[in-house]
Amino acid sequence: MVRLNKIYTRTGDNGTTSLVSGPRRPKSDLRVEAYGTVDEANALVGLARLHTGDIAELDAMLMRIQNDLFDLGADLATPDTGEKQDHEPLRIAAAQVTRLEAEIDRLNAELEPLRSFVLPAGSPASAALHVARTVARRAERQMVALGQTAGEIVSRDAIAYINRLSDFLFVAARWANDKGRADVLWVPGKNR
Repeated sequence: MVRLNKIYTRTGDNGTTSLVSGPRRPKSDLRVEAYGTVDEANALVGLARLHTGDIAELDAMLMRIQNDLFDLGADLATPDTGEKQDHEPLRIAAAQVTRLEAEIDRLNAELEPLRSFVLPAGSPASAALHVARTVARRAERQMVALGQTAGEIVSRDAIAYINRLSDFLFVAARWANDKGRADVLWVPGKNR
């Protein structure tokens, strides 16, 4: 388990940070950007949860997701080098992706089909979930770019998880808008 006695170490004052596996990378490194953006998405899910406490089923799903996002951050902060490590690194598992898909299907079953794009608005919970969704999409773009970089590996399950997460957050945002009845729909060219 993690044990943090001292919060500041001064080791990052030179613009580098340590990966879980030990090597130091510049704080501008794409891997650091990717897991930092996953952390940002996690914080925004936490912010959304301020508005979902009275929606117990959704709040429980979001709490599981917050734990998963820490798993994803650990996965990204421990690059797969193909070498044997002294401990089993934490990786996103296919079962986490499957659980997200089941939760998407569960929430989506109660929604009316869309007739237009949805504006990120409506209830405070919905708006906050849309913000988390857009940050999850940014994390996905960074993870894909990282995986396309020579010498860098990002697992298929990690990419699938972050892709499915943004889908989940979209459906959850609609579900939090009175199961889609309070969605604010885009009206193309409305203000011309």
